[in-house]
Amino acid sequence: MINGLLTLRGAWDRVRDSAALKFMVVAVTAYGMSTFEGPMMSLKSVNQITHFTDWTIGHVHIAAMGWNGGIVFGMLYWLIPKLFRIKLFSEKLANIHFWVSTLAILLYAIPLYWSAVTQWLMLREYTPEGFLAYPNFMETLAQILPMYSIRIIGGALFMVGFIIMMFNLFKTMASGTLENNEPAEAPALVLLGARNPAQETIHRWMERKSVRFSIWVFIALSIGGAVEIIPMIFIKSNIPTIDSVKPYTPLELAGRDIYISEGCYTCHSQMVRPFRWETDRYGEYSKIGEFVYDHPFQWGSRRTGPDLARAGVIGGPMYKNAAWHYNHFMDPQKMNEQSIMPNYAWFAKKEIDIDIIPAKIRAMQTLGVPYPEGYDKIAADDLMKQAQLIVDDLKASNIDIEPTKQMVAMIAYMHKLGKDIAPPPAVPVTVPTDSTAVAAQQDLKEVVLLTSKADLAEAKQIYSSVCAVCHGPEGKGIPPAFPDLTDNEWLHGNSPAQVYHSIAEGIIAKGMIPYKNQYSDKQLTQLTSYILEVLNKK
Repeated sequence: MINGLLTLRGAWDRVRDSAALKFMVVAVTAYGMSTFEGPMMSLKSVNQITHFTDWTIGHVHIAAMGWNGGIVFGMLYWLIPKLFRIKLFSEKLANIHFWVSTLAILLYAIPLYWSAVTQWLMLREYTPEGFLAYPNFMETLAQILPMYSIRIIGGALFMVGFIIMMFNLFKTMASGTLENNEPAEAPALVLLGARNPAQETIHRWMERKSVRFSIWVFIALSIGGAVEIIPMIFIKSNIPTIDSVKPYTPLELAGRDIYISEGCYTCHSQMVRPFRWETDRYGEYSKIGEFVYDHPFQWGSRRTGPDLARAGVIGGPMYKNAAWHYNHFMDPQKMNEQSIMPNYAWFAKKEIDIDIIPAKIRAMQTLGVPYPEGYDKIAADDLMKQAQLIVDDLKASNIDIEPTKQMVAMIAYMHKLGKDIAPPPAVPVTVPTDSTAVAAQQDLKEVVLLTSKADLAEAKQIYSSVCAVCHGPEGKGIPPAFPDLTDNEWLHGNSPAQVYHSIAEGIIAKGMIPYKNQYSDKQLTQLTSYILEVLNKK
């Protein structure tokens, strides 16, 4: 950057009038910013802010729009008139393009940096009681959506500038003449003798002969490559193994391929970092040994949706049952009004390509995944067995689907994530636990309802951000998978103690996670009060 700006300093008096030089100035400035910012983002203290937020997107677009775009635009404004032997059609239009593009870059990048800092501050904020202030990731996304709107304006302006340039260059080329062949000129070849140490360095002498220089470069690269590659050949694995981590089943493998093909990794990460606010929100931090069978890994670099590394941990904060995943893929906004995820309704219609499952298994074996010898011959049968279990689970929630649909594979993959390193649930998920029966065996906490306007307002906010995802904004639910909170069947006679117990301890068999680790006693009481005093009396 410094070299470029000092070079342009010699023509600084012409920068005011020349759009080409203006673009060059922006280009080298953006280059300097992005190349300085990149190494800074590798520092852990900086990376915790930038990674998985829009900072990464802003960073790459400073480089793409500012450096790449600026240098190309400036080059074209200089080169086209030279090639066609004519002045640029309109220097005024070129300058308009410059100012429009510069404004576009600012409108595109600044909101992304702003949203990154905003989201990072929200994600790591705690209440005085020691709980996450925003346990639901979507609460943070809702606050940065206006930044996305501004980014759209910036992107549109950049395209307007590009169209202006294309028109300007087209008119320039149309009015000029391109000489297809010009006489070539070159200085006379000077024969150089042996190296003169007083006038020529060893490096300059090596560069003089291209073949000789290429040979030395090849030798240097071979030595460097051997130092890196040879140890990898003789070491079976440099990744710490975790005995409980097992290869993907054929159905999970099919779901993973669908996950990749649909680009889910562009919005969802699969990497819980060892920060308190991440482990409290998602669960246990990720270990390198978990990804030994991932080819390739799905860590991601941006979270437009929550991290999915622990989506399969039963009882964990990210676990959702099969019915929830089905409804979420069919209509994300039905499950969470704040979601900006598109629907994937075709998952329920498109078939899994079962014919290629044996080839996938063999490909994984080639990459080192320890499937038994000959497993590819029975993989399709195992796929159907696991698929039928998910179909039966969905049928219990009044959802009918064939076992060969992509939806079933995606649900299997979601339930695989993080499951292998998690301890088994205290109550097997195949045993439908009656919350009332469990509660009857325990001394329930006495609950005094909080019915003030302030308490109910706080409870409504919590309910909208967390509970409405499954039970709906009015508490009507989607029976039988997601119970109706406005009747007495689930509320067990409107007992505050039992409602509080269900919220605090969860109902693991039905996919409801315990919220006692996410909300304080007061907040749980407020939620109980809101359900009984507001929803149940509508």
